[in-house]
Amino acid sequence: MIKILSLSCFLILMTALPGTCGELEDLFTTVRNLNIQRNGYILCAKLTDAQKTVAENNMQTARSEKVYRFMDGSLNVVADKATDRVLVVFEQFEDIGQAQVQNVLGDLFMAYDDPTVEAHDKVVYWAWGKAGKFTRDQYDLAREKKTPLSIMATVKLHSDVKILDKAEAENKGNAYYIISSDPLLRFFQDTDTKDAAHKTD
Repeated sequence: MIKILSLSCFLILMTALPGTCGELEDLFTTVRNLNIQRNGYILCAKLTDAQKTVAENNMQTARSEKVYRFMDGSLNVVADKATDRVLVVFEQFEDIGQAQVQNVLGDLFMAYDDPTVEAHDKVVYWAWGKAGKFTRDQYDLAREKKTPLSIMATVKLHSDVKILDKAEAENKGNAYYIISSDPLLRFFQDTDTKDAAHKTD
């Protein structure tokens, strides 16, 4: 638990910090251009008219007037009320087995290719900078040299059950994946976005 939290903290420390709120639009554009998407929802892109209709019909409780939250099937989406831009996309799985977690991981591999870092057979991260996704080698080198990378967005998968350890093949637990931009969420620190993006490991 402590080691996984340490990894999370390291990734947060490696994240680029926005200067002022005047940079918000530039940040939206930078992250949008990375084209990180899930089921048609692109991080920092504006919702389409069809997606807005889905949102209107599937609203969930939001803790702040700055954002709204809705579900599209099993997918949770948090959007900025002022711009209709996607801030967070996540999906949660309760009481699932190792094989199901592996299926989720395989699906994410297909979508985002090789991950940037894995930890303790329970956490998998894909991390992007302004120029694209960071490789495992880039991450390892930065950690070794203690030279922060400018991480603009991440996809994180967390599983209570170890993903590959055959000793846990029959175990069940909860899992989730979340797509977000930590620099962006610093502009929404009192909202659902922060709660969603900083789930307890």
